[in-house]
Amino acid sequence: MNVLITGGIGYIGSHTCVQLIKSGHTPVIIDNLCNSKASVLQRIEQLTGHKPTFYNGDVRDAALLDKIFAEHRIDSVIHFAALKAVGESVNKPLEYYDNNIHGSLTLVDAMRRAGVKNFIFSSSATVYGDQPITPYVETMETRRPSSPYGNSKLIIEQCLEDIQKAQPDMSVALLRYFNPVGAHSSGLMGEDPQGIPNNLMPFIAQVAVGRRECLSIFGNDYPTPDGTCVRDYIHVVDVADGHVAALNKVTNHPGTYVYNLGAGFGYSVLDVVNAFSKACGKPVPYQFAPRRGGDLASYWADSTKAANELGWQVKLNLDDMCADTWRWQSMNPQGYPDE
Repeated sequence: MNVLITGGIGYIGSHTCVQLIKSGHTPVIIDNLCNSKASVLQRIEQLTGHKPTFYNGDVRDAALLDKIFAEHRIDSVIHFAALKAVGESVNKPLEYYDNNIHGSLTLVDAMRRAGVKNFIFSSSATVYGDQPITPYVETMETRRPSSPYGNSKLIIEQCLEDIQKAQPDMSVALLRYFNPVGAHSSGLMGEDPQGIPNNLMPFIAQVAVGRRECLSIFGNDYPTPDGTCVRDYIHVVDVADGHVAALNKVTNHPGTYVYNLGAGFGYSVLDVVNAFSKACGKPVPYQFAPRRGGDLASYWADSTKAANELGWQVKLNLDDMCADTWRWQSMNPQGYPDE
């Protein structure tokens, strides 16, 4: 089927494009390149033999969306396009609400005009807020997240649920994933944030390759085994496969579906640092810094529902995540080339 991928040049979007093509689907990409580079398209083509149609633009541009839907017979939409840094969102809430919420509603409105009824939303475990127990399961009542980023995801989920009720022939999948890391095993594709990385793994990789001097670990006094935050890290290819599985499951099956995508257990920041040191064969220098606003101490997923209903489960572990990230970063020390 023809699938519109918003943010399809980005980290998770590009890996999902590869897995979609390998599964026989045809992605069409829109991306404003605010945190990505157009040279990713050549890497997708190199890996799959297919170069997706690409539109350089913003999902808040209703006229462009109408043009895309008019030029392509789109069957489904997978929506990745969003600002995504928890810490940054605390300092830039207006930008996050405008980009994430406004963009999502503009996209869904364009879908309605075009008669496209299948929508998969890139949500986040942050919609659970600070729960008293782990693991997080889909039946938990969501709570106000601790950051504007997370709150934007929760608001969009609520909007989509209301929209689906009003349009009962619409199919909506809300994929709440935890901490995607890793890279394509070829080393051709990986995470390449613009500027200073906001997420752990790309920062570690840039320190290991010599682009940055030292990793700052935000907080070592959390109520966790080693005092650093514990997260459910999941390989980006497993996340991509989760989107393909959801697409195959929910397309043309009206309703709202919610799935966690996670490994089902947590690793601390120091666990990740030590695993990466093993992968790259040298120590990764780090220092402790004060806690960062919006961070929770620990959480991880219960992904039983995705396993039972989608036939999906993780295949790759932390060593794979670190080895693939190091292969990507060492082969591409400055990230993707500019175009």
